Amino acid sequence: MRILFLTPYPYGTAPGQRFRYEQYLDLLTAHGHQYRLSAFLSISVWTVLYKPGHALTKVLGVLAGFGRRVFDLFRAPGYDFVFVFREATPLGPPVFEWVLAKVLRKRIIYDFDDAIWLQDPIARPGLLNGLKWTRKVSSICRWSYRVACGNAYLRAYAARFNPAATINPTTLDTDHLHNRVRDQYAPGPLVIGWTGTHTTLRHLDLLWPVLERLEAEGHAFEFCVIANRAPDRSSLRSLRFVPWNKQTEIDDLLSFHVGLMPLVDDAWARGKCAFKALQYMALGIPALVSPVGMNTEVVQDGVNGFVCNTPAEWYAALHRLLAQPSLRAGLGASARRTIVERYSVRSNTANFLHYFTHGSE
Repeated sequence: MRILFLTPYPYGTAPGQRFRYEQYLDLLTAHGHQYRLSAFLSISVWTVLYKPGHALTKVLGVLAGFGRRVFDLFRAPGYDFVFVFREATPLGPPVFEWVLAKVLRKRIIYDFDDAIWLQDPIARPGLLNGLKWTRKVSSICRWSYRVACGNAYLRAYAARFNPAATINPTTLDTDHLHNRVRDQYAPGPLVIGWTGTHTTLRHLDLLWPVLERLEAEGHAFEFCVIANRAPDRSSLRSLRFVPWNKQTEIDDLLSFHVGLMPLVDDAWARGKCAFKALQYMALGIPALVSPVGMNTEVVQDGVNGFVCNTPAEWYAALHRLLAQPSLRAGLGASARRTIVERYSVRSNTANFLHYFTHGSE
């Protein structure tokens, strides 16, 4: 099959793209498929997208992106499937998806891993936010040949518009990338860790008082935050910020003894695909998570991590894990098995390849 991928961001730059389809590209080739990637944004625009200023570069970059999509419509007839990750364009109604489905009669595989039909809680109100046109998600679901959803919550939404909505979980390559395990007995400072982006830093507000209590009681640990922006929390003496870097990502994560994934319980967070927990667990690091969305599907309390609902539960779990390397090692080994068996590229390859088949194949 010939597959055209329409994506928001350049290759290798966004976690959603890297871990939902990019790591399967070599497997597509190995199974005889051909593909072409078409990103809406160029790499030069992507590098300044979340930086202040650069208004002209951003505006010209968006206009160039719409131009690329016009060319994609001319390319599309030569492809058997069009894979749309999240949306063909970040602004405006789903014009390109409508043309692909209704005029060119292309089979669209629509993939998303967030509750993108909702407004992101951190989004600023205004004209630009309104132009994102979140209501287009239901229409794209309806027009698609198949809809690939990151979890059951997202699938339940998509299934309202398309019975061909199924789950394509976010997965990790446990053979070639997340292929090492944290040694919980190695000497060195104990590290509690969190990784994410500036859009998810808000969830750490649930845990600052717990971490400050542990620190005030004299527990020796370092709290490491890996992100594209430092958190604004100078009162925690043990805080260490590490800028996210694709080249050092695995080594940076392997510094953690325990990984955290707190989530504020709202409609947007329920669409999250437990990606932080998956990353920790793949490296043999026990995950502590809030009981929100997919977290409780991935983490079994007391088996491969802990599910924490109250500050007292977060405190108790961290207190135990800081003191017991054998507990961390046991939970970490179980966590690694969970990922290999259920959330790895290896275990999900057949599911992913099935999207590019006809009918009931």
